[in-house]
Amino acid sequence: MAEVKVPELAESISEGSIAQWLKQPGDHVEKGEYVLELETDKVNVEIISDYTGTLSEQLAEEGDTVQVGQAIAIVDENGSAAAAPKAEAPKAEVAKAEPAKAEQTAPVKEAPKAETKEASSNQQVIASPAARKLAREKGIDLTQVPVVDPLGRVRVQDVEAANNAPVTPAAAPTQAPAAKQAAAPVEVNDDRIEVVKMTRRRQTIAKRLVQVQSEAAMLTTFNEVDLSAVMELRSRHKDSFVKTNDVKLGFMSFFTKAVIGALKKYPLLNAEIKGDHILKKNFYDIGVAVSTDEGLVVPVVRDADRKSFAEIEKNISDLAVKARNNKLGLSDLSGGTFTITNGGTFGSLLSTPILNAPQVGILGMHTIKTRPIAVGDQIENRPMMYLALSYDHRIVDGKEAVGFLVAIKDMLEDPEQLLLQG
Repeated sequence: MAEVKVPELAESISEGSIAQWLKQPGDHVEKGEYVLELETDKVNVEIISDYTGTLSEQLAEEGDTVQVGQAIAIVDENGSAAAAPKAEAPKAEVAKAEPAKAEQTAPVKEAPKAETKEASSNQQVIASPAARKLAREKGIDLTQVPVVDPLGRVRVQDVEAANNAPVTPAAAPTQAPAAKQAAAPVEVNDDRIEVVKMTRRRQTIAKRLVQVQSEAAMLTTFNEVDLSAVMELRSRHKDSFVKTNDVKLGFMSFFTKAVIGALKKYPLLNAEIKGDHILKKNFYDIGVAVSTDEGLVVPVVRDADRKSFAEIEKNISDLAVKARNNKLGLSDLSGGTFTITNGGTFGSLLSTPILNAPQVGILGMHTIKTRPIAVGDQIENRPMMYLALSYDHRIVDGKEAVGFLVAIKDMLEDPEQLLLQG
């Protein structure tokens, strides 16, 4: 018998809820075949079997919360032979005639098999040479190192994070589900009120938003930007841009480029607080908030500073489609350095966005409104947008926050500057 366990998912994910069993007891399972769908705080993940055989038992039900490393199913690797009708009677007789022998031999067979599997999986870990060297120096088992992508390569950063991670007590996996099960159901004696349980993702969103507001010294500053030049440039080039790149020239590429230019001038907004240290990040992985039926998610455009306008637009479009089809992977959501959220798509005129921890800055875009603006000695109607920057005042001062927003405003009102960003 072999156990199917919840695999390492990502550094920040330690548990999930079983959304759906894809295999039932008695079903044949191939190695690498999906057996269930697990709902995590960020995405839904399909869990595979590492063994070929028959699914003999489910150790948890749909809706149950399970921990990383927890056994959730049993696969009988001899199940294909045992499943045949003629094998049923002899199997029962052997069990009745020789119970003591079965008890003695089962542990002897299990222990070597577990060791073999562990050694085999250790050899199969994909890691960079530098990560392997660091793991040896730190005495870290690579099979226990969480990575950004469960199927991805172990990097030096992953090993360092594992080395610095606090040790989780062994009893935690069994205690956490018990605490959740103890929660009393909500009863409302009014048939006009519908009681709907929050999804796991919505619970996580609620918890993290409250946590950010309680832990960060969050402050928001505002400015406005005249988008006349951007709109005029888009109007002139939109047709040729689509023909050349097979994607529309939207506003998000302009704002992403402007944000990167401003982050280079004010790098603390691209940083992170860890204990009493500041981690300054010399790369630009920009998160773009996307609304889905199950809540807001923030997929990440990797190395956005190295991408063209067309590449940024394509990345954002592809990530938005994946988000709405519930096809985002953990690697799509992890590791952003700064976030842009656009409430203007829903008509929002002004808002104070909440930080996407552990990031220390988030830019809020809003709807474009034509308003009378003083231009020199004249009053002209211009397409104006309010911008909001929420930031962590623990490391970002007001002067830097205001300067950051002004830099974005200047680049958008003179978009030729964006070409100088590369």
